[in-house]
Amino acid sequence: MEGLKITVVLMEEAESFIRSLSEKAQKKITYNLLRVEGGEMDKDLFKKLGGNTPIWEFRTLFNGVCYRLFSFWDTEKETLVIATHGMVKKTQKTPKKEIRKAEAIRLEYFIQKGKDYDEA
Repeated sequence: MEGLKITVVLMEEAESFIRSLSEKAQKKITYNLLRVEGGEMDKDLFKKLGGNTPIWEFRTLFNGVCYRLFSFWDTEKETLVIATHGMVKKTQKTPKKEIRKAEAIRLEYFIQKGKDYDEA
């Protein structure tokens, strides 16, 4: 995947989550997002969640805290990764309710996108 041009798009809730963090944590997350945009596909940075879900997570470990941004791909016209929302991960397993929330946001995104195409 090296050399692939990826654009990371932060939805409003993902932006709000990042802004709610300390400046140093924000910088670390932004640095990691830029690494993925540059084509770095390290599973410690960006990983598909298990099971049948189309959801991926940006992973940042900073000062012993695990930050997660849930996301999905939209490759119809360009290679986009849409970050839906974030959380501070406190347990070993990713909470299913957070995965379901990201899946619902993804579904709504593609429904809205389809409507936009119908109106064009």
